[in-house]
Amino acid sequence: MARVEGRNGFGTAVLVEGESDRSALLALAGRRGLDPGALGTAIVPMGGATNVGRFVTLLGPRGAGLRLVGLCDAAEERHFARAFAGAGLGPDFHVCVADLEDELIRALGVAGVERVIAGQGRERSLRTYRRQPAHRGRPADRQLHGFMSNQKERYARAMADALAPGLVPEPLAAVLAALETAAGTV
Repeated sequence: MARVEGRNGFGTAVLVEGESDRSALLALAGRRGLDPGALGTAIVPMGGATNVGRFVTLLGPRGAGLRLVGLCDAAEERHFARAFAGAGLGPDFHVCVADLEDELIRALGVAGVERVIAGQGRERSLRTYRRQPAHRGRPADRQLHGFMSNQKERYARAMADALAPGLVPEPLAAVLAALETAAGTV
């Protein structure tokens, strides 16, 4: 479990489901010239959305007293809603339509994601994956999502790095805006 304490100079914690979410947010923050740690914000991967209650208790108003912001997948929204409400917090969490990877695939488009995969030297592996009987005939975006599923962190960062500034998906842009607000740069 990540250790984040208000006494260590952090005023805000961004609760995310996993490392891929953290990687994407760090990449996007860096492109905006933001260093979350230097701004007193920790991006905390929780090891799954079902752990959000524990992290809200540890880091929120009844624990370390940090301001909490969250990012979750649509299927996990209920866990975040219950945990934030249970701590007396408003719904300061942002929901990906399906999940982080889906948001990034839609923002970049199939061709953009294929360029990212090629940039990672994995074009051949993608072609092999697409020819497998279980994946043939699936929509291209679903093939890409499945292909990246075992290397989410690697591809989340690479896709975030490939995004043009105006293409950042809304849930990620909202978390970045919260970072800027915490930094006083807005």
